[in-house]
Amino acid sequence: MPRRGPLDSARLKPHPPDSAAAPTGENEDPLILGLTTPVSAVAHRPRRRFAQHWLRDGVVLDRIVEAAGLCRDDVVLEVGPGRGALTQRLLQAGVATVVALELDRDLITVLRRRFAPEPRLQLIQGDALALLRQPLPCPLPRQPNKVVANIPYNITGPLLEVLIGGLRNPRDPPFERLVVLLQKEVGDRITARPGHSDAGALSTRMQLLASCERICDVSPHCFKPAPKVMSEVIRLHPRALPAALRDPATMAMLDRLLGLAYGNRRKMLRSSLSCFPAEQLRTHASQAGIPLTARPQDLSLDQWVGLAAALAPTRS
Repeated sequence: MPRRGPLDSARLKPHPPDSAAAPTGENEDPLILGLTTPVSAVAHRPRRRFAQHWLRDGVVLDRIVEAAGLCRDDVVLEVGPGRGALTQRLLQAGVATVVALELDRDLITVLRRRFAPEPRLQLIQGDALALLRQPLPCPLPRQPNKVVANIPYNITGPLLEVLIGGLRNPRDPPFERLVVLLQKEVGDRITARPGHSDAGALSTRMQLLASCERICDVSPHCFKPAPKVMSEVIRLHPRALPAALRDPATMAMLDRLLGLAYGNRRKMLRSSLSCFPAEQLRTHASQAGIPLTARPQDLSLDQWVGLAAALAPTRS
């Protein structure tokens, strides 16, 4: 997808060249500024128990919609609509339906009043973790094919597992695309490439399930109230697992290898994997193109899968 043109550099934070940096909260979204009537969300204060931090920067909201690559046939699942700034942009993009899951009952009331009578918006009150483990309780033209989520930091792992699945149980059928706003530290770990210091077991598992791409950093000042940490927008394209991982023994071996290697991430593989017979390890590592002097973050996805497949039949 083509990227947007350069933005005012005074609003941008430096970012590596593979993703564009986001502004720092100076572009207050007109929807948020306009919420001044008793019907509006301005009367609804953020609730700490729901980890509510409402995105208020118009440029970031536009980046999220752009990253989703929406078309008129899409049924979009929005997790955490808050006061509806992103919801409005999704509807303006002309999608078929937006299904918004919101835990806060009072916000559901606000959203119903704000968007009535919008037939393309389905609002569902409840815990997204529970709702997404079963068919959604509303009539839809078809099941959602894309996801836009502003994930509370305290449920990032469990919610991603529900949205994408795990290596042993990938979501079936998968979503076509997910655009997720989450804590930057977690986003950096998910999208880290081999050789990067952030690469780890999480990045390996996630990138086997989906291609993972950073879109932009998001400053705390882009939210109200401001969180204490930086955030990040990432895009995920789920994909089929490598054929070798359909074998339960290979999958189990991969889990074991990742645990051993990243449990001792500063050690060379010949040390962290020393529980395997030396000659066997040397032979299979050589066949997979892996020097045993490498550290775990240096290995590619194919090398991890190849080593797991080679060691699985004779694992100790």
